[in-house]
Amino acid sequence: MFEDHNDTIFEIIKSSELLDDSQLDEINESHLQTGKPLAEAVIDSGLVERRQILSLVADYLGLECADSTPERVPEQIAAIVKPSVARMYAIVPLESDTASVKVLAKDPFNASIIDDLTFTLNKDIHVLVCDPDDLDKLIVDTYGEEDSSIDDIIGDMGDTFSEMDDDASETDLTDVANQTPIIRFVNVVLQQAIKDKASDVHFEPYEDQFRIRYRIDGALYEMAPPPKSLAIPVISRIKVLSNMNISESRIPQDGRIKMTISGRPVDLRVSTLPTQFGESVVLRVLDKSVVNLDLEALSLPDDILGKIRDLVARPNGIFIVTGPTGSGKTTTLYSALREVNKIETKILTAEDPIEYEIDGIMQVAVNHQVGLDFARALRAFLRQDPDKIMVGEIRDLETAQIAVQASLTGHVVLSTLHTNDAPGAVTRLIDMGLDAFLISASLEAILAQRLLRSICKSCRTAYEPGRDLIDMLEVDPLEIADKDFYYGNGCPECSKTGYRGRVGLFEMVMITDALRELINKKAPTLAIRQKAMEQGMRSLRDDGLRAIFDGNTTIEEVLKYT
Repeated sequence: MFEDHNDTIFEIIKSSELLDDSQLDEINESHLQTGKPLAEAVIDSGLVERRQILSLVADYLGLECADSTPERVPEQIAAIVKPSVARMYAIVPLESDTASVKVLAKDPFNASIIDDLTFTLNKDIHVLVCDPDDLDKLIVDTYGEEDSSIDDIIGDMGDTFSEMDDDASETDLTDVANQTPIIRFVNVVLQQAIKDKASDVHFEPYEDQFRIRYRIDGALYEMAPPPKSLAIPVISRIKVLSNMNISESRIPQDGRIKMTISGRPVDLRVSTLPTQFGESVVLRVLDKSVVNLDLEALSLPDDILGKIRDLVARPNGIFIVTGPTGSGKTTTLYSALREVNKIETKILTAEDPIEYEIDGIMQVAVNHQVGLDFARALRAFLRQDPDKIMVGEIRDLETAQIAVQASLTGHVVLSTLHTNDAPGAVTRLIDMGLDAFLISASLEAILAQRLLRSICKSCRTAYEPGRDLIDMLEVDPLEIADKDFYYGNGCPECSKTGYRGRVGLFEMVMITDALRELINKKAPTLAIRQKAMEQGMRSLRDDGLRAIFDGNTTIEEVLKYT
Protein backbone atom coordinates (compact mmCIF):
# COMPACT_ATOMS: atom_id res chain seq x y z
CA MET A 1 0.00 0.00 0.00
CA PHE A 2 1.41 3.39 -1.11
CA GLU A 3 4.79 1.69 -1.71
CA ASP A 4 5.99 4.64 -3.81
CA HIS A 5 5.68 7.03 -0.85
CA ASN A 6 7.36 5.29 2.09
CA ASP A 7 9.17 8.48 3.22
CA THR A 8 5.94 10.49 3.24
CA ILE A 9 4.05 7.71 5.05
CA PHE A 10 6.83 7.70 7.68
CA GLU A 11 6.39 11.45 8.25
CA ILE A 12 2.57 11.18 8.32
CA ILE A 13 2.61 8.39 10.93
CA LYS A 14 5.35 10.11 12.96
CA SER A 15 3.39 13.37 13.17
CA SER A 16 0.15 11.50 14.02
CA GLU A 17 1.74 10.11 17.22
CA LEU A 18 -0.16 6.83 16.77
CA LEU A 19 3.18 5.10 17.39
CA ASP A 20 6.04 6.18 19.60
CA ASP A 21 9.44 6.79 17.97
CA SER A 22 10.95 3.45 19.03
CA GLN A 23 7.97 1.48 17.63
CA LEU A 24 8.06 3.39 14.34
CA ASP A 25 11.85 3.02 14.00
CA GLU A 26 11.61 -0.73 14.62
CA ILE A 27 8.86 -1.14 11.99
CA ASN A 28 10.79 1.08 9.56
CA GLU A 29 13.89 -1.10 10.03
CA SER A 30 11.79 -4.18 9.20
CA HIS A 31 10.34 -2.43 6.11
CA LEU A 32 13.84 -1.58 4.83
CA GLN A 33 15.10 -5.14 5.35
CA THR A 34 12.13 -6.96 3.82
CA GLY A 35 11.23 -4.44 1.10
CA LYS A 36 7.59 -4.56 2.26
CA PRO A 37 5.86 -1.12 1.91
CA LEU A 38 6.03 0.83 5.19
CA ALA A 39 2.23 1.20 5.39
CA GLU A 40 1.81 -2.60 5.14
CA ALA A 41 4.54 -3.17 7.74
CA VAL A 42 2.73 -0.80 10.14
CA ILE A 43 -0.61 -2.56 9.55
CA ASP A 44 0.98 -6.02 9.98
CA SER A 45 2.38 -4.92 13.36
CA GLY A 46 -1.24 -4.78 14.61
CA LEU A 47 -0.64 -1.38 16.21
CA VAL A 48 -2.48 0.69 13.57
CA GLU A 49 -5.48 -0.26 11.46
CA ARG A 50 -5.63 0.08 7.66
CA ARG A 51 -8.55 2.49 7.93
CA GLN A 52 -6.54 4.78 10.23
CA ILE A 53 -3.69 5.05 7.71
CA LEU A 54 -6.11 5.86 4.88
CA SER A 55 -7.68 8.62 7.01
CA LEU A 56 -4.25 10.03 7.91
CA VAL A 57 -3.27 10.13 4.22
CA ALA A 58 -6.54 11.87 3.32
CA ASP A 59 -6.05 14.48 6.08
CA TYR A 60 -2.43 15.06 5.03
CA LEU A 61 -3.44 15.64 1.39
CA GLY A 62 -6.58 17.62 2.25
CA LEU A 63 -8.77 15.05 0.47
CA GLU A 64 -11.90 13.09 1.34
CA CYS A 65 -11.51 9.46 2.44
CA ALA A 66 -13.97 6.96 0.89
CA ASP A 67 -16.01 5.07 3.51
CA SER A 68 -15.25 1.86 1.60
CA THR A 69 -14.39 0.71 -1.90
CA PRO A 70 -17.58 -0.40 -3.71
CA GLU A 71 -17.73 -3.86 -5.25
CA ARG A 72 -19.32 -2.46 -8.39
CA VAL A 73 -19.68 0.88 -10.18
CA PRO A 74 -22.84 1.53 -12.26
CA GLU A 75 -22.17 1.25 -16.01
CA GLN A 76 -23.28 4.81 -16.75
CA ILE A 77 -20.76 6.14 -14.16
CA ALA A 78 -17.95 3.85 -15.37
CA ALA A 79 -18.54 5.03 -18.96
CA ILE A 80 -17.49 8.59 -17.99
CA VAL A 81 -13.87 7.44 -18.20
CA LYS A 82 -12.42 5.36 -21.05
CA PRO A 83 -10.91 2.01 -19.96
CA SER A 84 -7.46 3.06 -21.26
CA VAL A 85 -7.61 6.31 -19.22
CA ALA A 86 -8.80 4.45 -16.10
CA ARG A 87 -5.90 2.01 -16.37
CA MET A 88 -3.31 4.68 -17.18
CA TYR A 89 -4.22 6.87 -14.17
CA ALA A 90 -5.38 3.92 -11.99
CA ILE A 91 -8.70 5.57 -11.14
CA VAL A 92 -12.40 4.66 -11.11
CA PRO A 93 -15.21 7.28 -11.17
CA LEU A 94 -17.59 7.03 -8.21
CA GLU A 95 -20.09 9.87 -8.66
CA SER A 96 -20.71 12.56 -11.27
CA ASP A 97 -22.82 15.59 -11.96
CA THR A 98 -22.76 18.16 -14.76
CA ALA A 99 -19.76 20.04 -13.35
CA SER A 100 -17.66 17.54 -11.41
CA VAL A 101 -16.56 13.92 -10.98
CA LYS A 102 -15.50 12.11 -7.82
CA VAL A 103 -12.84 9.49 -8.51
CA LEU A 104 -11.14 6.83 -6.40
CA ALA A 105 -7.39 6.96 -7.07
CA LYS A 106 -4.72 4.34 -6.41
CA ASP A 107 -2.09 7.07 -5.95
CA PRO A 108 -3.74 10.13 -4.37
CA PHE A 109 -0.26 11.67 -3.92
CA ASN A 110 0.02 12.14 -7.70
CA ALA A 111 -1.25 15.70 -8.19
CA SER A 112 -0.97 15.48 -11.98
CA ILE A 113 -3.98 13.10 -12.03
CA ILE A 114 -6.30 16.01 -11.19
CA ASP A 115 -4.74 18.31 -13.82
CA ASP A 116 -4.77 15.68 -16.57
CA LEU A 117 -8.31 14.43 -15.89
CA THR A 118 -9.68 17.99 -15.58
CA PHE A 119 -8.37 18.59 -19.10
CA THR A 120 -9.50 15.17 -20.44
CA LEU A 121 -13.03 15.17 -18.93
CA ASN A 122 -13.58 18.95 -18.87
CA LYS A 123 -14.97 18.68 -15.33
CA ASP A 124 -13.76 19.47 -11.81
CA ILE A 125 -12.06 16.39 -10.36
CA HIS A 126 -12.38 15.42 -6.68
CA VAL A 127 -10.01 12.61 -5.66
CA LEU A 128 -11.02 10.25 -2.84
CA VAL A 129 -8.48 8.20 -0.88
CA CYS A 130 -9.22 4.47 -0.79
CA ASP A 131 -7.40 1.17 -0.28
CA PRO A 132 -5.08 0.82 -3.34
CA ASP A 133 -5.32 -3.00 -3.32
CA ASP A 134 -9.12 -2.86 -3.41
CA LEU A 135 -8.96 -0.36 -6.26
CA ASP A 136 -6.79 -2.69 -8.39
CA LYS A 137 -9.58 -5.27 -8.17
CA LEU A 138 -12.29 -2.66 -8.85
CA ILE A 139 -10.50 -1.48 -12.04
CA VAL A 140 -10.43 -5.08 -13.33
CA ASP A 141 -14.07 -5.72 -12.30
CA THR A 142 -15.20 -2.44 -13.93
CA TYR A 143 -13.11 -2.33 -17.11
CA GLY A 144 -11.85 -5.92 -17.50
CA GLU A 145 -8.26 -7.12 -17.66
CA GLU A 146 -5.79 -5.14 -19.80
CA ASP A 147 -6.97 -6.38 -23.18
CA SER A 148 -4.32 -5.01 -25.46
CA SER A 149 -0.97 -6.74 -25.56
CA ILE A 150 1.70 -5.48 -27.95
CA ASP A 151 1.03 -8.44 -30.27
CA ASP A 152 -2.72 -7.66 -30.28
CA ILE A 153 -2.12 -4.02 -31.24
CA ILE A 154 0.26 -5.01 -34.04
CA GLY A 155 -2.31 -7.56 -35.23
CA ASP A 156 -5.08 -4.92 -35.21
CA MET A 157 -2.94 -2.58 -37.30
CA GLY A 158 -2.41 -5.15 -40.04
CA ASP A 159 -0.88 -3.33 -42.99
CA THR A 160 -2.23 0.09 -41.99
CA PHE A 161 1.25 1.64 -42.04
CA SER A 162 3.48 1.39 -45.07
CA GLU A 163 7.19 2.29 -45.11
CA MET A 164 7.71 6.05 -44.79
CA ASP A 165 10.61 7.97 -46.29
CA ASP A 166 13.16 9.60 -44.01
CA ASP A 167 12.44 12.94 -45.69
CA ALA A 168 8.68 12.86 -45.05
CA SER A 169 7.16 16.29 -44.35
CA GLU A 170 6.59 17.56 -40.82
CA THR A 171 2.81 17.45 -41.38
CA ASP A 172 2.90 13.79 -42.48
CA LEU A 173 5.08 12.83 -39.50
CA THR A 174 2.83 14.65 -37.03
CA ASP A 175 -0.31 13.08 -38.55
CA VAL A 176 1.07 9.54 -38.30
CA ALA A 177 2.43 10.14 -34.77
CA ASN A 178 -1.04 11.17 -33.56
CA GLN A 179 -2.91 8.18 -34.98
CA THR A 180 -4.66 6.08 -32.31
CA PRO A 181 -2.88 2.74 -33.07
CA ILE A 182 0.55 4.38 -32.72
CA ILE A 183 -0.47 6.15 -29.48
CA ARG A 184 -1.75 2.82 -28.08
CA PHE A 185 1.35 0.95 -29.19
CA VAL A 186 3.80 3.41 -27.56
CA ASN A 187 1.70 3.54 -24.36
CA VAL A 188 1.66 -0.25 -24.03
CA VAL A 189 5.43 -0.52 -24.69
CA LEU A 190 6.07 2.05 -21.94
CA GLN A 191 3.57 0.42 -19.55
CA GLN A 192 5.33 -2.93 -20.04
CA ALA A 193 8.71 -1.27 -19.38
CA ILE A 194 7.48 0.27 -16.11
CA LYS A 195 5.82 -3.00 -15.05
CA ASP A 196 9.07 -4.92 -15.65
CA LYS A 197 11.08 -2.21 -13.81
CA ALA A 198 13.20 -1.51 -16.89
CA SER A 199 15.83 1.24 -16.53
CA ASP A 200 16.05 1.96 -20.29
CA VAL A 201 13.99 1.31 -23.44
CA HIS A 202 15.85 1.12 -26.78
CA PHE A 203 14.09 1.70 -30.14
CA GLU A 204 16.53 0.60 -32.87
CA PRO A 205 15.88 0.70 -36.64
CA TYR A 206 17.96 -1.65 -38.81
CA GLU A 207 17.98 -2.22 -42.55
CA ASP A 208 15.21 -4.81 -42.52
CA GLN A 209 13.87 -4.81 -38.95
CA PHE A 210 12.84 -2.57 -36.06
CA ARG A 211 13.97 -3.78 -32.63
CA ILE A 212 12.73 -2.74 -29.18
CA ARG A 213 14.80 -3.77 -26.18
CA TYR A 214 14.41 -3.25 -22.40
CA ARG A 215 17.31 -3.05 -19.94
CA ILE A 216 16.27 -4.81 -16.74
CA ASP A 217 18.74 -5.17 -13.83
CA GLY A 218 21.56 -4.20 -16.17
CA ALA A 219 20.85 -6.83 -18.87
CA LEU A 220 19.11 -6.19 -22.22
CA TYR A 221 16.02 -8.21 -23.22
CA GLU A 222 14.38 -7.97 -26.64
CA MET A 223 10.61 -7.98 -27.18
CA ALA A 224 9.08 -9.52 -30.28
CA PRO A 225 10.13 -7.12 -33.10
CA PRO A 226 7.30 -4.99 -34.55
CA PRO A 227 7.11 -4.47 -38.34
CA LYS A 228 9.83 -2.26 -39.84
CA SER A 229 7.10 0.08 -41.14
CA LEU A 230 6.37 1.18 -37.53
CA ALA A 231 9.88 2.60 -36.99
CA ILE A 232 9.27 6.16 -38.21
CA PRO A 233 5.70 6.48 -36.78
CA VAL A 234 6.77 5.19 -33.33
CA ILE A 235 9.91 7.33 -33.16
CA SER A 236 7.89 10.34 -34.37
CA ARG A 237 5.38 9.69 -31.57
CA ILE A 238 8.18 9.70 -28.97
CA LYS A 239 9.57 12.94 -30.42
CA VAL A 240 6.12 14.55 -30.17
CA LEU A 241 5.80 13.46 -26.52
CA SER A 242 9.25 14.83 -25.66
CA ASN A 243 8.79 18.16 -27.48
CA MET A 244 11.57 17.55 -30.00
CA ASN A 245 11.77 18.86 -33.53
CA ILE A 246 9.88 16.08 -35.31
CA SER A 247 11.25 16.90 -38.77
CA GLU A 248 14.94 17.04 -37.70
CA SER A 249 16.55 13.61 -38.04
CA ARG A 250 20.13 14.55 -38.99
CA ILE A 251 21.42 15.60 -35.57
CA PRO A 252 21.06 14.09 -32.06
CA GLN A 253 18.32 15.58 -29.88
CA ASP A 254 17.53 15.35 -26.16
CA GLY A 255 14.16 15.68 -24.49
CA ARG A 256 12.05 14.64 -21.55
CA ILE A 257 8.62 13.02 -21.17
CA LYS A 258 6.52 13.34 -18.02
CA MET A 259 3.53 11.03 -18.00
CA THR A 260 1.36 8.94 -15.71
CA ILE A 261 1.54 5.16 -16.12
CA SER A 262 -0.66 2.88 -13.98
CA GLY A 263 -1.44 5.83 -11.72
CA ARG A 264 2.22 6.65 -11.09
CA PRO A 265 4.04 9.76 -12.30
CA VAL A 266 6.99 8.63 -14.44
CA ASP A 267 9.80 10.74 -15.87
CA LEU A 268 11.50 9.59 -19.08
CA ARG A 269 14.74 11.08 -20.41
CA VAL A 270 14.86 10.80 -24.20
CA SER A 271 17.87 10.76 -26.51
CA THR A 272 17.87 10.38 -30.31
CA LEU A 273 20.82 9.40 -32.49
CA PRO A 274 20.88 9.50 -36.32
CA THR A 275 22.08 6.14 -37.73
CA GLN A 276 22.39 4.82 -41.28
CA PHE A 277 18.89 3.24 -41.12
CA GLY A 278 17.02 5.99 -39.27
CA GLU A 279 16.94 7.46 -35.79
CA SER A 280 17.75 5.29 -32.80
CA VAL A 281 15.96 6.41 -29.63
CA VAL A 282 16.76 5.50 -26.01
CA LEU A 283 14.44 6.33 -23.11
CA ARG A 284 15.96 6.36 -19.61
CA VAL A 285 13.21 5.59 -17.09
CA LEU A 286 13.52 7.87 -14.06
CA ASP A 287 10.97 6.16 -11.82
CA LYS A 288 11.31 7.36 -8.22
CA SER A 289 9.34 4.37 -6.91
CA VAL A 290 11.93 1.92 -8.28
CA VAL A 291 14.91 3.80 -6.84
CA ASN A 292 14.86 3.95 -3.06
CA LEU A 293 16.89 7.04 -2.19
CA ASP A 294 17.62 5.82 1.33
CA LEU A 295 21.16 4.94 2.42
CA GLU A 296 19.75 2.00 4.40
CA ALA A 297 18.37 0.49 1.19
CA LEU A 298 21.66 0.50 -0.76
CA SER A 299 22.99 -2.82 0.66
CA LEU A 300 26.02 -0.93 2.04
CA PRO A 301 28.11 -2.80 4.64
CA ASP A 302 27.57 -1.27 8.10
CA ASP A 303 31.11 0.12 8.39
CA ILE A 304 30.88 1.94 5.01
CA LEU A 305 27.36 3.19 5.83
CA GLY A 306 28.67 4.75 9.04
CA LYS A 307 31.62 6.37 7.24
CA ILE A 308 29.38 7.95 4.57
CA ARG A 309 27.10 9.41 7.26
CA ASP A 310 30.15 10.85 9.01
CA LEU A 311 31.55 12.30 5.74
CA VAL A 312 28.42 14.21 4.71
CA ALA A 313 27.99 15.57 8.23
CA ARG A 314 31.53 17.05 8.27
CA PRO A 315 31.96 20.81 7.80
CA ASN A 316 34.18 20.47 4.70
CA GLY A 317 36.07 18.06 2.44
CA ILE A 318 35.62 16.23 -0.87
CA PHE A 319 33.91 12.83 -1.13
CA ILE A 320 34.18 11.09 -4.52
CA VAL A 321 32.19 8.08 -5.78
CA THR A 322 33.70 6.17 -8.72
CA GLY A 323 32.52 3.44 -11.04
CA PRO A 324 31.34 2.80 -14.60
CA THR A 325 28.16 4.27 -16.11
CA GLY A 326 25.07 2.69 -14.56
CA SER A 327 26.76 1.58 -11.34
CA GLY A 328 24.50 3.72 -9.14
CA LYS A 329 26.97 6.52 -8.31
CA THR A 330 24.37 9.29 -8.51
CA THR A 331 21.89 7.28 -6.42
CA THR A 332 24.50 6.90 -3.68
CA LEU A 333 25.20 10.65 -3.70
CA TYR A 334 21.48 11.53 -3.63
CA SER A 335 21.00 9.14 -0.71
CA ALA A 336 23.95 10.70 1.14
CA LEU A 337 22.57 14.21 0.59
CA ARG A 338 19.16 13.18 1.86
CA GLU A 339 20.81 12.31 5.18
CA VAL A 340 21.66 16.01 5.66
CA ASN A 341 18.66 17.50 3.83
CA LYS A 342 17.37 19.51 6.78
CA ILE A 343 16.04 23.04 7.30
CA GLU A 344 19.39 24.28 8.64
CA THR A 345 21.43 23.00 5.67
CA LYS A 346 21.63 24.65 2.23
CA ILE A 347 22.31 22.05 -0.49
CA LEU A 348 23.08 22.83 -4.15
CA THR A 349 23.60 20.32 -6.96
CA ALA A 350 24.84 20.70 -10.55
CA GLU A 351 23.71 17.78 -12.69
CA ASP A 352 23.77 16.68 -16.33
CA PRO A 353 20.82 16.17 -16.41
CA ILE A 354 18.78 16.23 -13.17
CA GLU A 355 17.72 12.62 -12.61
CA TYR A 356 15.47 12.87 -9.56
CA GLU A 357 13.84 16.00 -8.16
CA ILE A 358 14.27 16.18 -4.38
CA ASP A 359 12.36 18.62 -2.16
CA GLY A 360 14.59 20.92 -0.15
CA ILE A 361 17.58 20.73 -2.52
CA MET A 362 18.33 23.42 -5.12
CA GLN A 363 19.16 21.51 -8.30
CA VAL A 364 20.76 23.04 -11.41
CA ALA A 365 20.84 21.34 -14.82
CA VAL A 366 24.02 22.16 -16.74
CA ASN A 367 23.39 23.56 -20.20
CA HIS A 368 26.41 23.46 -22.51
CA GLN A 369 24.56 25.33 -25.28
CA VAL A 370 24.51 28.51 -23.19
CA GLY A 371 27.92 27.91 -21.59
CA LEU A 372 26.59 26.68 -18.23
CA ASP A 373 29.00 23.81 -17.56
CA PHE A 374 29.94 22.20 -14.23
CA ALA A 375 32.78 24.68 -13.61
CA ARG A 376 30.62 27.74 -14.19
CA ALA A 377 27.76 26.35 -12.05
CA LEU A 378 30.20 25.50 -9.27
CA ARG A 379 31.72 28.99 -9.33
CA ALA A 380 28.23 30.50 -9.03
CA PHE A 381 27.40 28.12 -6.15
CA LEU A 382 30.14 29.66 -4.01
CA ARG A 383 28.23 32.95 -4.08
CA GLN A 384 24.99 31.26 -2.97
CA ASP A 385 26.09 30.49 0.62
CA PRO A 386 25.77 26.67 0.44
CA ASP A 387 26.75 24.11 3.10
CA LYS A 388 26.87 21.01 0.88
CA ILE A 389 27.50 20.89 -2.88
CA MET A 390 27.09 18.03 -5.32
CA VAL A 391 28.73 18.19 -8.76
CA GLY A 392 27.51 15.51 -11.17
CA GLU A 393 31.03 14.70 -12.40
CA ILE A 394 34.55 16.10 -12.24
CA ARG A 395 35.43 16.08 -15.95
CA ASP A 396 38.19 18.67 -16.25
CA LEU A 397 40.90 20.55 -14.36
CA GLU A 398 38.81 23.72 -13.95
CA THR A 399 35.95 21.85 -12.23
CA ALA A 400 38.44 19.97 -10.03
CA GLN A 401 40.18 23.22 -8.98
CA ILE A 402 36.91 24.95 -8.02
CA ALA A 403 35.77 21.82 -6.12
CA VAL A 404 39.02 21.95 -4.11
CA GLN A 405 38.58 25.70 -3.53
CA ALA A 406 35.00 25.08 -2.31
CA SER A 407 36.21 22.35 0.04
CA LEU A 408 39.02 24.46 1.48
CA THR A 409 36.65 27.37 2.12
CA GLY A 410 34.32 25.30 4.31
CA HIS A 411 31.98 23.30 2.08
CA VAL A 412 31.35 19.58 1.71
CA VAL A 413 31.68 18.66 -1.99
CA LEU A 414 30.32 15.37 -3.38
CA SER A 415 31.11 14.26 -6.92
CA THR A 416 31.79 11.31 -9.23
CA LEU A 417 34.67 10.13 -11.39
CA HIS A 418 35.01 7.33 -13.94
CA THR A 419 37.78 5.06 -12.62
CA ASN A 420 38.07 1.29 -12.19
CA ASP A 421 38.70 1.35 -8.45
CA ALA A 422 38.83 3.73 -5.48
CA PRO A 423 42.64 4.29 -5.31
CA GLY A 424 42.66 5.05 -9.06
CA ALA A 425 40.69 8.26 -8.43
CA VAL A 426 43.77 9.96 -6.93
CA THR A 427 45.87 9.19 -10.03
CA ARG A 428 43.02 10.38 -12.26
CA LEU A 429 42.92 13.77 -10.51
CA ILE A 430 46.70 14.14 -10.79
CA ASP A 431 46.50 13.23 -14.52
CA MET A 432 43.95 16.04 -14.94
CA GLY A 433 46.63 18.46 -13.75
CA LEU A 434 45.48 19.04 -10.15
CA ASP A 435 48.32 19.71 -7.72
CA ALA A 436 49.00 16.74 -5.44
CA PHE A 437 49.13 18.92 -2.29
CA LEU A 438 45.61 20.27 -3.07
CA ILE A 439 44.26 16.73 -3.45
CA SER A 440 45.77 15.59 -0.14
CA ALA A 441 44.49 18.73 1.62
CA SER A 442 40.88 18.45 0.47
CA LEU A 443 40.09 14.78 -0.32
CA GLU A 444 38.43 12.91 2.55
CA ALA A 445 37.29 9.61 1.02
CA ILE A 446 36.71 7.67 -2.21
CA LEU A 447 34.02 5.03 -2.71
CA ALA A 448 34.13 2.65 -5.70
CA GLN A 449 30.98 0.69 -6.50
CA ARG A 450 29.42 -1.80 -8.89
CA LEU A 451 25.84 -3.02 -9.35
CA LEU A 452 25.38 -6.78 -9.77
CA ARG A 453 22.22 -8.73 -10.51
CA SER A 454 20.72 -10.21 -7.37
CA ILE A 455 19.56 -13.84 -7.14
CA CYS A 456 15.76 -14.13 -7.27
CA LYS A 457 14.56 -14.88 -3.72
CA SER A 458 11.68 -17.02 -5.03
CA CYS A 459 13.86 -19.58 -6.84
CA ARG A 460 17.20 -19.34 -4.99
CA THR A 461 18.84 -22.76 -4.93
CA ALA A 462 21.98 -23.99 -3.14
CA TYR A 463 24.58 -25.84 -5.22
CA GLU A 464 28.22 -26.97 -5.28
CA PRO A 465 30.23 -24.87 -7.78
CA GLY A 466 32.85 -26.51 -10.03
CA ARG A 467 36.54 -26.32 -9.18
CA ASP A 468 37.25 -24.09 -12.21
CA LEU A 469 34.86 -21.40 -10.89
CA ILE A 470 36.44 -21.54 -7.43
CA ASP A 471 39.89 -21.18 -8.99
CA MET A 472 38.76 -18.09 -10.93
CA LEU A 473 37.69 -16.47 -7.63
CA GLU A 474 41.32 -16.84 -6.46
CA VAL A 475 40.40 -17.85 -2.90
CA ASP A 476 41.81 -20.53 -0.64
CA PRO A 477 39.54 -23.63 -0.96
CA LEU A 478 39.94 -24.27 2.78
CA GLU A 479 38.50 -20.82 3.58
CA ILE A 480 35.27 -21.58 1.71
CA ALA A 481 34.91 -25.24 2.65
CA ASP A 482 31.91 -24.57 4.93
CA LYS A 483 30.34 -21.82 2.80
CA ASP A 484 27.09 -22.13 0.84
CA PHE A 485 26.76 -21.04 -2.79
CA TYR A 486 23.48 -20.20 -4.56
CA TYR A 487 22.04 -19.55 -8.00
CA GLY A 488 18.57 -18.71 -9.35
CA ASN A 489 16.76 -21.70 -10.83
CA GLY A 490 14.39 -19.48 -12.88
CA CYS A 491 10.71 -18.91 -12.09
CA PRO A 492 7.77 -16.70 -13.24
CA GLU A 493 8.73 -14.06 -10.64
CA CYS A 494 12.07 -13.40 -12.39
CA SER A 495 10.89 -14.20 -15.95
CA LYS A 496 12.99 -17.41 -15.84
CA THR A 497 16.27 -15.43 -15.60
CA GLY A 498 17.20 -16.48 -12.05
CA TYR A 499 17.88 -12.83 -11.16
CA ARG A 500 15.62 -10.15 -9.71
CA GLY A 501 16.79 -6.73 -8.54
CA ARG A 502 20.36 -5.66 -7.95
CA VAL A 503 22.90 -5.60 -5.16
CA GLY A 504 25.86 -3.25 -4.72
CA LEU A 505 29.55 -4.01 -4.21
CA PHE A 506 31.63 -1.34 -2.49
CA GLU A 507 35.30 -0.48 -1.91
CA MET A 508 36.08 2.51 0.30
CA VAL A 509 39.33 4.40 0.90
CA MET A 510 39.44 6.85 3.81
CA ILE A 511 42.26 9.34 3.25
CA THR A 512 44.56 9.03 6.26
CA ASP A 513 47.79 10.93 7.03
CA ALA A 514 49.83 8.00 5.63
CA LEU A 515 47.88 8.18 2.35
CA ARG A 516 48.24 11.96 2.22
CA GLU A 517 52.02 11.51 2.30
CA LEU A 518 51.84 9.08 -0.63
CA ILE A 519 49.59 11.47 -2.57
CA ASN A 520 52.03 14.35 -2.01
CA LYS A 521 54.79 12.13 -3.43
CA LYS A 522 52.57 11.34 -6.46
CA ALA A 523 52.85 7.64 -5.64
CA PRO A 524 51.41 5.21 -8.25
CA THR A 525 47.91 3.72 -7.84
CA LEU A 526 49.38 0.35 -6.79
CA ALA A 527 51.25 1.89 -3.83
CA ILE A 528 48.11 3.79 -2.71
CA ARG A 529 46.08 0.60 -3.07
CA GLN A 530 48.52 -1.45 -0.99
CA LYS A 531 48.59 1.15 1.80
CA ALA A 532 44.77 1.37 1.77
CA MET A 533 44.53 -2.45 2.05
CA GLU A 534 46.96 -2.35 5.00
CA GLN A 535 44.66 0.17 6.65
CA GLY A 536 41.61 -2.06 6.29
CA MET A 537 40.16 -1.36 2.83
CA ARG A 538 38.08 -4.26 1.46
CA SER A 539 38.52 -4.66 -2.30
CA LEU A 540 35.55 -4.97 -4.68
CA ARG A 541 36.42 -8.68 -5.10
CA ASP A 542 36.40 -9.23 -1.31
CA ASP A 543 33.05 -7.44 -1.05
CA GLY A 544 31.86 -9.66 -3.90
CA LEU A 545 32.69 -12.72 -1.78
CA ARG A 546 30.56 -11.22 1.03
CA ALA A 547 27.63 -10.88 -1.41
CA ILE A 548 28.13 -14.50 -2.63
CA PHE A 549 28.23 -16.01 0.87
CA ASP A 550 25.20 -13.95 1.96
CA GLY A 551 23.32 -15.61 -0.92
CA ASN A 552 22.71 -12.28 -2.68
CA THR A 553 24.49 -12.94 -5.98
CA THR A 554 26.33 -15.59 -8.00
CA ILE A 555 30.02 -16.31 -8.60
CA GLU A 556 29.51 -15.51 -12.32
CA GLU A 557 28.22 -11.98 -11.56
CA VAL A 558 31.13 -11.22 -9.22
CA LEU A 559 33.68 -12.48 -11.76
CA LYS A 560 32.02 -10.38 -14.48
CA TYR A 561 32.22 -7.09 -12.56
CA THR A 562 35.41 -7.34 -10.41
